[in-house]
Amino acid sequence: MMTRMKELIVTLNQASAAYYQEDTELMTNLEYDALYDELVALEEKSGVILGNSPTQNVGYTILSNLQKVRHESQILSLDKTKEVGKLQSFLSGNKGILSWKLDGLTIVLQYAEGKLVQAITRGNGEIGEDVTHNAKVFANLPLQIPFMGQLVLRGEGVISYSEFERINEGLPAEEQYKNPRNLCSGTVRQLNSEIAAKRRAQFFAFTLVSAEGKEISNSKSENMKWLGELGFSVVEHEVVTGDTVAETVEDFRNRIADNDIASDGLVLTLDDIPLSISLGRTAKFPKDSIAFKWADEMAETTLREMEWNTSRTGLMNPIAIFDSVELEGSTVSRASVHNLSIISELQLGLGDTIKVYKANMIIPQISENLTKSNTLEIPKKCFVCDGDTEIRKQNDGEFLYCTNPDCKAKQLQRLSHFVSRDAMNIEGLSEESLRKFVEVDLVSEYPDIFRLELHGNTIKSMEGFGEKSYQKLVDSIEKAKDVDLANFIYALGIDQVGLRNAKLLCKHFNWNLESIVLATTEDLLAIDGFGEVIARSVVSYFQKESHKEMLLDVQNYLQFKEMEVPAEGIKLLDGLTFVVTGDLEQFTNRKELSNLIETLGGKVTGSVTKKSNYLINNDVFSASSKNKKANELGIPILSEQDFIEQFKIIL
Repeated sequence: MMTRMKELIVTLNQASAAYYQEDTELMTNLEYDALYDELVALEEKSGVILGNSPTQNVGYTILSNLQKVRHESQILSLDKTKEVGKLQSFLSGNKGILSWKLDGLTIVLQYAEGKLVQAITRGNGEIGEDVTHNAKVFANLPLQIPFMGQLVLRGEGVISYSEFERINEGLPAEEQYKNPRNLCSGTVRQLNSEIAAKRRAQFFAFTLVSAEGKEISNSKSENMKWLGELGFSVVEHEVVTGDTVAETVEDFRNRIADNDIASDGLVLTLDDIPLSISLGRTAKFPKDSIAFKWADEMAETTLREMEWNTSRTGLMNPIAIFDSVELEGSTVSRASVHNLSIISELQLGLGDTIKVYKANMIIPQISENLTKSNTLEIPKKCFVCDGDTEIRKQNDGEFLYCTNPDCKAKQLQRLSHFVSRDAMNIEGLSEESLRKFVEVDLVSEYPDIFRLELHGNTIKSMEGFGEKSYQKLVDSIEKAKDVDLANFIYALGIDQVGLRNAKLLCKHFNWNLESIVLATTEDLLAIDGFGEVIARSVVSYFQKESHKEMLLDVQNYLQFKEMEVPAEGIKLLDGLTFVVTGDLEQFTNRKELSNLIETLGGKVTGSVTKKSNYLINNDVFSASSKNKKANELGIPILSEQDFIEQFKIIL
């Protein structure tokens, strides 16, 4: 028994570390819960609880570079149940609040004098990470509220399913996020707040902790209503009793498919605050709240086929095809298997009897293989182009790749990336449209996109196109011809070169494409942040003859936007004096921004004087002493974004 307990503790702690610290998954929530419940049962039976047991620990260990902050009061986990009857007995005749259990990242917010001053993640329940810079760019979070006292509240940082899908569409398959929770956790804990802003992270309040100078209601639901009046988005909730909780649970269940925010269950908390306080807590759980986890509906079915979808990088993604089953009110016949390692763990074979379910009642997954024939053949040839395949190890897993550089599937994915928003941004040219153009040989490489106008009659006759949609496409292509060089470099889909690295590359070579094409590995290693892998990838791409020919061809249609490059010997900020104050969003700290200013020839001082040229402060309208002094002296106050745009700074 002790041996099994130790095995479970190691396995569960490894899974938690991957989930919370690395934003990856070693197992599904279903598998984790099953192992966790087994450990609880063994601990109860033996009467032994080891110190490193996950049943005794809350949250995750802090490993990032974000500032660590101790919470004023510990944030506990919730006990859980899958039985509606237990919710009824939990209420014991009292009123409760039933709400979505949002699947994101718990955050504690603090406001003072009506302004957001701090945002801290839950962390291990006692110490969290300061993510104020990211909270300030949450799409729905008020930066200023009509309450001047100190306010503390808790809620969940989330990213919607629709946003999750949009972001994944712009990533190669091997870089895509598995679920919105992983994406949100990685986003909120980024050092650069630009990422959180672009990914449209949101915050939903679920608890008022304190409000200085206000007589707080003894009703949690009344306090949630007040938070809504202050401008916060409050998690959807209903007040329930023992007589209505079962019906309300069912109502929430029926709305899961229409809910754009990921949820892994519900939370029931007592509405009466004095009662909640009197109940106290256990070592790990508060006694006034409980989580309700959906009892995953399982179905047995037969695995009929494994479909392999090839991405632009050649990664072949396995999709399980099985006899249709009804799950959570819809028909399901497909589930992503993600990689070869999972196929191996499940010991899959065609004809096997498998169990399937919907993770969070949304995403189809295989939970178990009952027959475990382990006979599935891993394809040695790509199903699209018949090219050879190879197995590569990445991120502690094995993945299958097509090695043929001319594979049609790769071609389609490359073209889709080329026209995507952060690349050439050609609106109206969807993957489905590109597929049609590729199938009839209108498009095979990037330059062909700019020659589509030569095939106007053919395109207008195709399904889904008419005069209006065709003209819209032509106009969008014409607009895309005037492009930033960095976006074009990113559009090429060079391995390891995202938009940020593309900008660094262009900046280093003074926005000169020819210099980039001719750069050696040594030249590229001189770029801060470029290592051997990136340098070799860039050199390899531009040395390929077919890529050289394509570049010469496509440049006939493009006009790269001119970027201001300082004359030799003259630096961008020569002769200018700056003062930097306040919280920063796009720079890690003031020192980083100050170093950049000085590198570009500027000077940074600590006080605003007549000799100052600019004050950089994101809170442009605050009544701070530096803002006041700058206004008195007529010195411009710039936000970070103003500074970046005015001086054309490339980050």
